[in-house]
Amino acid sequence: MSKTSRPVPPRAPTLEDVARTAGLSSMTVSRALNTPQLVRPGTVEKVLAAVKATGYIPNALAGGLASRRSKLIAVVVPQINNSMFVDTIQTISDELAERGYHMLLCVAGYTQDNEAELVATLLSRRPDGIVLTGIHHSTELKRVILNASVPVVEIWDLTPTPLDMLVGFSHEKVGEATAEYLLRKGYRHPGLLWTVDNRAALRRSGLTDALARNGITGCPAIDVALPARFVSGRQGLGNLLAAGEFDVIVCSSDTLAQGAIVEAQSRGLRVPEDLAVIGFGDLDFAGDTWPSITTVSVDRHAIGHRAATLLADSIEGIAPQDAVVDIGFHFVERESA
Repeated sequence: MSKTSRPVPPRAPTLEDVARTAGLSSMTVSRALNTPQLVRPGTVEKVLAAVKATGYIPNALAGGLASRRSKLIAVVVPQINNSMFVDTIQTISDELAERGYHMLLCVAGYTQDNEAELVATLLSRRPDGIVLTGIHHSTELKRVILNASVPVVEIWDLTPTPLDMLVGFSHEKVGEATAEYLLRKGYRHPGLLWTVDNRAALRRSGLTDALARNGITGCPAIDVALPARFVSGRQGLGNLLAAGEFDVIVCSSDTLAQGAIVEAQSRGLRVPEDLAVIGFGDLDFAGDTWPSITTVSVDRHAIGHRAATLLADSIEGIAPQDAVVDIGFHFVERESA
């Protein structure tokens, strides 16, 4: 009995196939795929059309070895179920894609040890650049980053001495601005609902220090575990009201503020007549709740855009005009306070 021979699988298209189809040299095709910014747009279009026609799949690893670029950007965030970061992440991804890079999203949680371990693992994959959330990192992470000599952008915070580049805003000044708003509106008995993380702690410090300078000290506070949830706002307000009386509740996020508003209403308290509530972040729902939430707005898209641009420019040898970019913030007065 004769054995049936297995069909020979079709040969995968090669770079030479693309070159023949495009009527170009293999070297030109390689340059168009690996460094399109250095090739005429018309030539790039011709190569991409040939790639589509042949079904050629570029060897990213080989291209990376040749150009010493992986075209991967690692973006490290503490969590992805937080609307605060989602808009920034999406904008970074969109901007990097426009420049020919791909985003590798990594969730590190809120501990420095986890972040350091994750970044060390990422660097073994040779990313072209890294985006880190915040400026508080372990000594080990800083050592690894400096040894790797890879461009880094820190986001969502502010310091004159970043690891490399930075796009963010001052959390201390957010706290101070919130205190000024409370004082201007005549609130004198604030309670705090606050998540336990470094950036929120800076806002809290800026707030309480500014209030203390104006004679308001010892603000009762409920610490909220991360991530901030709607139910945490409800429970937190219940715990605060059991401990005293307040004319305003300041929350470290709009999510907590929304929960606090619902809990206040469930107890027959009018917001803001009986109890005012202030949030942070100006999340998508903040202007559409009832009452709408008074909050602090940060341009999350601008952070993503500037971070991606700084990183891509640095990778491509374009020196930034400013390595530290302060996006700023503004107070949004609505119905809840």
